[in-house]
Amino acid sequence: MNVSLKPFDFAQAAARAGLQTNGQPLPRTGAVGSAGFQQALTKALGSVSETQKHASELQREVQLDNPNVTIEQTMVAMQKAQIGFQATLQVRNRLVQAYSDIMNMQV
Repeated sequence: MNVSLKPFDFAQAAARAGLQTNGQPLPRTGAVGSAGFQQALTKALGSVSETQKHASELQREVQLDNPNVTIEQTMVAMQKAQIGFQATLQVRNRLVQAYSDIMNMQV
């Protein structure tokens, strides 16, 4: 078996790590990562809010005896809203815990 090693390219390794060759961070062209996370979180919260609003509307329609809305539809919508809210609550708890962990780190 013939094994040959490629020469190590420090500049390429530094660029993969997000650093310049002098160890300084590469200049950002835009906050892609943070904007992407913020946008995703905002979209998820909006979706949960819409699900809860839809469940409330269906619940009101059932209470008003609307023949086009069934109790099954309403219960499923309410469960979807509850699951979405619980998931959002867990994400919030994890973010708070991560923030606390980072703030408690010794430098």
